[in-house]
This record gives sequence, C-alpha cells and structure tokens, in this order.
Amino acid sequence: MSNIAISCEGLSKRYRLGQQERYKTLRDVVSSALRQPFKRPQDSGVQSIWALEDVSFEVSQGDVVGIIGRNGAGKSTLLKVLSRITKPTRGHAHINGRIGSLLEVGTGFHPELTGRENIYLNGAILGMRKAEIARKFDEIVAFAEVEKFVDTPVKRYSSGMYVRLAFAVAAHMETEILLVDEVLAVGDVQFQKKCLGKIGSVARDGITVLFVSHSMAAVQSLCGKGMLIDAGKLLVQGECHKVIEAYVNHVAVHEFNDTTDLRVHPGRTKDAEPVFSRIRIMNGDKEPTATLFAGEDLVLEFELNPPRPITSPTLGIGVDNGMGLRVFSVITYYSDFDWSRLDRPAVVRCTIPRIKLLPGRYQLSISVGNVYNQHVDAIYNAASFSIEPSDYFGTGRLPTPDLGVVLADSKWECITESGAELRQESEVLG
Repeated sequence: MSNIAISCEGLSKRYRLGQQERYKTLRDVVSSALRQPFKRPQDSGVQSIWALEDVSFEVSQGDVVGIIGRNGAGKSTLLKVLSRITKPTRGHAHINGRIGSLLEVGTGFHPELTGRENIYLNGAILGMRKAEIARKFDEIVAFAEVEKFVDTPVKRYSSGMYVRLAFAVAAHMETEILLVDEVLAVGDVQFQKKCLGKIGSVARDGITVLFVSHSMAAVQSLCGKGMLIDAGKLLVQGECHKVIEAYVNHVAVHEFNDTTDLRVHPGRTKDAEPVFSRIRIMNGDKEPTATLFAGEDLVLEFELNPPRPITSPTLGIGVDNGMGLRVFSVITYYSDFDWSRLDRPAVVRCTIPRIKLLPGRYQLSISVGNVYNQHVDAIYNAASFSIEPSDYFGTGRLPTPDLGVVLADSKWECITESGAELRQESEVLG
C-alpha cells in the first residue's frame, strides 16, 4: 500500500430527493443513539437516488487520472467524497497524503473583503497555513493578473478577475493529491490554457491528480489513465485513450435522439433561466434525424419560452467533436437575422448548409442571451448527432475520420516549365 495514493472499496452515496444533506452534531449522534432502541422502523416514502454505487479502484502515487462521463453520472460526487466534503453512505476511501481540491472555484470568498484578504481567507479554508500563503502570495497574485486590484474589494472585480484569483489560490496549495473538477468550464480561452498549463506542471512534479472534465482533448493531453462513470457506477478504467473510446461509444448508444426535451436538462448551467424547451435535429428535407451524411444540410429547430422579455437577443450554437474540441459555432449576432426582441414563445430554425464534418459523433451546446453576451439560458451538450461517410467530393471515395475534423474543398494545379505542357495539363485539369 506504500505507493497507493487513493484506495476506494465499495464506495456508495445515496441522496434523498428534495432534501438537503444534514450534518450531525455530537448532540444529534448521542440523542439518536438513545432513541434508537425505542424507534420503530418506518417507511418515510421519500425517494432516493444513488449518486455512487459500489465504486472500487486504486490510484498509484504520481498517476494523473481523467474521470469522464455524462452530466449527472456521479463524477463530482466522487470527488466530494474523496475530499471529505460529504460522507459516503457505504464503503470507504483511504487517502495517503495531503489532499487539495479544486471543486467549486471561489467558495469562501467574501465580497466585502479585498483580494489580499480573500487570498488569506480562502487559503485558510482550503487548508493552507498562513506562512505558506505568505510565501506564495506574490506568485498567486501574478498568476491571477490582479496586481493593480489586490487591495480592492472583490465585489468590484469582474467575473473573470474573480475566477482567476480563486483558481490561483487553490492551484498553489502544497499538496500530494490534487482533485480537479471542471475548472475549464469558466473563464476565457487564455485563462483556460493557463489552467491547463498549471495542472500539467503540477502533474509533472509527481503529484497525484484526479481530473474531471468534459473536454476529451484536455483529458487526453494531461492524463495517462482514465475512468468512465455512468449512473453512479464505474464502467471502465485503464489507459486513457481506451477509456475515451469507450465513452464516445457509450454516448452514441444513449444520446442520439432527433428530438430532445430541454425543459429539465442536466447540462443547463447554474442560475440559468430556462428559455429552451426543445431542440429538434433534421436533415435538409426537414425530416427529424440524428444521423446525417457529410454534405447534407443540418437543420436545427428550437422551441423557446422566455420567462421574461429579452431585448436584442442572441442565440448561439457550438458544435464539439467527440474529444470535446469546438469545431465551429454559429451565432445570430453575426448573421443577417433581424431579431430585436424575444418576449413570447417562438420557434427558431437554423440551417447549416452542406455540413463539412468528417464521419464521427458531435455534441451541440446552445445559449441564448442579449447582445452584450449576458446569457439567460445555456445548455452544455444539449443534444448529439452523428455524421456518416458519404461521397462528399463526388469522386467515389469516402473520407475517413482520421483526416482531421472538417472537410475542405480544394483546387489542384500542376505547373511545369514548358508552356505547351502547361496548356496541355490545364486542359486535362479543367
């Protein structure tokens, strides 16, 4: 066991639907024990769900493990149990080493305190000693790029500054085990790259890392091993590329529907106001289907039910491949779509002509907000579709997935030194 950083056996966690988890005091424990002999078993009728069920695995010291799965699969619950934030219902987990968590970035920040004061406060909450925080203070501030505002109350920070500072504090803990949960879901592109670089440097220092992300590209670049969790159960573990392949195939079986109800969707972002109620995927003939051929028109139809009027609304669609890489986006703001106000139920249809995607599986992320990029509703992985091989170029040859991400039209010419030969070849090519 000397080289084992984390060992879990039969780990299970049950939540009661509609109830908050209550943490017991010593008084609660004693009084409950005294009442137990006289208590009759009752069926409360309260429904429950197993967020984790009989999960067992071992992680060796220095391993970097990617944990992947669909929304609601139990990934975050696993990290919360390992962090001792929540107690397992059954089973146990042995942690060998000091553990640090990047779970909910910014938890513990006080809006009235300055950046400097929050660094010390948040560091203490995360388990850092005062001397450790002082030693790393300048490094934390430099990483967050808030040098000019370190003595300003964080309530005056932009959301980007707030997130950068929160991540910087957590990322500079001196730990032997680091748990990271979807930190790349926040911040701009440059900040996300910075996060990845920091996590990568931590991994190279020999620290054990458990990394939860929906970005398969990030998982593949950082992690040597992986685990696939679905419905609270550990389905696959092993080499990272094999686990990712299993996940992509698993998504294909479960998530390819031409019509998806979005009124209650696990991918909806926190604090979003539900505007999207349904999405339908169709081909160019307006036939509902989640399987298209390269070169076909992709038609997406949205049903919108705004809870309040949205002035100058903007609707965006992002298409990601199976590795979580953004392939392309389409946004009403950049089109000639005249949409001044959304104040009643509406159906919006977007047609992407002659879709130039290589065969594979793709996910749609959608958002609606105003022209100032303030999202009212946003759903990650709202729906999925697949592209099948087709004779896109009209040559009788089918493009294969290993050619890249998108199909590109091209024109080829052969130019020689002889003018006669050039004319002859031009005629042939023409």
